[in-house]
Amino acid sequence: MIVISDTSAITNLAAIKHLHLLPQLYSQVTVPEAVYQELADIDPPVPGTLEAQSADWLQVRPVTNFTVVARLRNERSLDPGESEAIALALELKADLLLIDERRGRAEADRLGLRIIGLLGVLVEAKDKNLIAAVKPLIDAMIATSEFRVSSVLYNQILEMVDET
Repeated sequence: MIVISDTSAITNLAAIKHLHLLPQLYSQVTVPEAVYQELADIDPPVPGTLEAQSADWLQVRPVTNFTVVARLRNERSLDPGESEAIALALELKADLLLIDERRGRAEADRLGLRIIGLLGVLVEAKDKNLIAAVKPLIDAMIATSEFRVSSVLYNQILEMVDET
């Protein structure tokens, strides 16, 4: 299974000490160089910085189709990490793209990519008994890493996992 990730899934899970869920769910996760740079070249380090540099389950791959990247950046106003993640997912015919930002998700969906957000990752982790509950993790992300989720979606997710 080819899984490509944008930055947010890695940083948010690292912020709440649950980055281990990604290799447990997907074995290997691939990020484009722009995502790796967003993780590694930041001073002071963000959550996930040190983990990304030493994780054997995280693979960094260069994007080859810079035309797609440029179009996503210029025409769709996506940031470098989102643009390269989408482009790499297209190039590698990825089975799944982990992305949370609304515009990036909309563009990835329009391009026919199968997407999952961080909340979907948590739901999948609970379904596979990797975590006991989703609510405390969502609450922790909101409190520690400025994760934003509408109250409607928050309640839908909790209902989906029987935590209402």
